[in-house]
Amino acid sequence: MSNSFTIDGRRIGPTCAPYIVAELSANHNGDISAAFALIEAAKRSGADAVKLQTYRPDTITLECDGPEFRIEGGIWDGRTLFDLYQEAHTPWDWHRPLFDHARRLGITIFSSPFDPTAVDLLEDLGAPAYKIASFEAVDLPLIRYVASTGKPMIISTGMADADEIAEAIDAARSGGCRELAILHCVSGYPAPAADYNLRTIPDMIERFGLVTGLSDHTLDNTTAIAAVALGASIIEKHFTLDRNGGGPDDSFSLEPEGLAALCRDARTAWEALGRVDYGRKSSEQGNVKFRRSLYYVRDLKAGEVVTADAVRSVRPGFGAAPKHIDQVLGRRVTRDISRNTPVRLDELTS
Repeated sequence: MSNSFTIDGRRIGPTCAPYIVAELSANHNGDISAAFALIEAAKRSGADAVKLQTYRPDTITLECDGPEFRIEGGIWDGRTLFDLYQEAHTPWDWHRPLFDHARRLGITIFSSPFDPTAVDLLEDLGAPAYKIASFEAVDLPLIRYVASTGKPMIISTGMADADEIAEAIDAARSGGCRELAILHCVSGYPAPAADYNLRTIPDMIERFGLVTGLSDHTLDNTTAIAAVALGASIIEKHFTLDRNGGGPDDSFSLEPEGLAALCRDARTAWEALGRVDYGRKSSEQGNVKFRRSLYYVRDLKAGEVVTADAVRSVRPGFGAAPKHIDQVLGRRVTRDISRNTPVRLDELTS
């Protein structure tokens, strides 16, 4: 597996705590002050980065109300793509103040570009990395253009099959990308946990040899935390100030309390993974004495044979280990024994 992946100097991979990305998407609801507040809340919650989406409605779709441009079902039912993206986009003249604000706060900021002009804008802003959204994972020319910047890239793989993922990776590599990660994703909004098939993550790690993470569209944190246990090094989650705010993505996004819990619990899950270790742990040292051992349960005279009714396996653990019972029964004690004292093998003779 390639462990060479960094964003803004932060090393990301299986030997590091999971990298948590708060996706702002459309959750500013057209108000730049809300966008500033989202960045501040993400920083307070412990996220490593915030991510924008850089497009205009005319760079992502066509202004057309034909049936193929109209959404059917789900939370955006009946809307045209152009209308949705007109509402949801982050105006390009917001980008510099948002980048500047995040940098002042000390939280990394990057974006998903949706066409070459978006890449050019983000390059002017010194974006430290780029994310390819799931729907754009099949846009190989865009991937190659992003890769030509030489910046680290993250490709989300929702809806892409194994061959398409391989093609996207090849496009990034051929375009000049040296640091690349991929995210397992289900492009449903929201997506049920049962659709995630998280066992795919270890397979992706083995199959593609890249730092791998999860773009999570479920409504809580369980799926993301489970993904960490399966090797996810990056967790991306949509983030809002108010899930009931009425914006296009609010309803399936985490609020600040939920993001803080994700940051805490994902890192706890990673710490719990540790390493392969059968040794006694520091927190166990004081309890070793309470393991079971052999104790005499009646008085014995020197030279008396130890019978089954004279010995029991009990707590604490100051006597001989219970596995030695066959070496104890039928032997004679070398001294007088009082009940409730531990069995010592060196006090027995044949």
